[in-house]
Amino acid sequence: MSKQLIKDKLNKFGSLKEPFLFVLSYNLDKFYIEKLSSLPLDIKFQINENQEISKMTKKVDLEKFPISFLEYKKKFDILQEEIKDGNSYLLNLTAKTKIKTSYSLDEIYENTKSKFKLRFKNKNDNFVCFSPERFVQIKDNKISTYPMKGTIDATIKDAKQKILADKKEMAEHTMVVDLLRNDLGIIGSKVRVENFRYVDKINAGDKELLQVSSKISASLENNWHEKLGDILTSILPAGSITGTPKKKTIEILEKVEDYERDFYTGIFGIFDGKNLDSCVMIRFIEEKESQLYYKSGGGITCDSEASLEYEELLDKVYLPF
Repeated sequence: MSKQLIKDKLNKFGSLKEPFLFVLSYNLDKFYIEKLSSLPLDIKFQINENQEISKMTKKVDLEKFPISFLEYKKKFDILQEEIKDGNSYLLNLTAKTKIKTSYSLDEIYENTKSKFKLRFKNKNDNFVCFSPERFVQIKDNKISTYPMKGTIDATIKDAKQKILADKKEMAEHTMVVDLLRNDLGIIGSKVRVENFRYVDKINAGDKELLQVSSKISASLENNWHEKLGDILTSILPAGSITGTPKKKTIEILEKVEDYERDFYTGIFGIFDGKNLDSCVMIRFIEEKESQLYYKSGGGITCDSEASLEYEELLDKVYLPF
């Protein structure tokens, strides 16, 4: 029911060419869609900010209380069995980490440097997101998506060359690109990969990370803004945070992760009346019952090593000050 409501509201605002913000949860059971002119003060955002990556100017005050490696390994092993059985080839395993910091969610929002930022608060949800991953961008009847798959500590010697040469990372990234090509084929034509595996540097608090992305594009009909709801709901949830084949992988993850992703790994974005831009809500901190939780994850394939994947899970818990 919520998926149809989302579709109808997005189509309506798009048809009216009304500038609006949309925030959609991972499984589309929750959403927030509002005119930019009517946004409350508790909701702030920045979209596609060209902020330079700089060394932190604030002390990163962050304690992590993650799930144990043993607990993570149990989930990891179940996914490996699913891969061996041919039920999936890539699964994005995520977990929530209890954290402590002296910074409020408002202070985190104000101080983090990220291309996409959202501070969201209503009676049921209270979170901040500072995502480096664009989801889709629509401009001049062209839709582009930018799957991000592959992370390495930038201080490792020859880090860029190592991650680009890594067979496991190549396989994982290629599978996501194939999945997103298929997704764009559902709602567009003339699908093509414009840029395969380029590297960005991400400020991760006390370290810098290199992350690998690709750009895939397709053509849309001239009246695409009238079908915004159909377009977005047809390709959600994002392939980079689920896996392939998407439907079966989502079912497996729902059983194994054993927690609610909620708005984490959903999307947020804006339609300005002419163009659309959006991101995947990764790098995500929420407050529940006065406790902060940081949600993070990474892709698992048959070539994955549990210890390295667990390390990546923790590396992605950071404040990019």
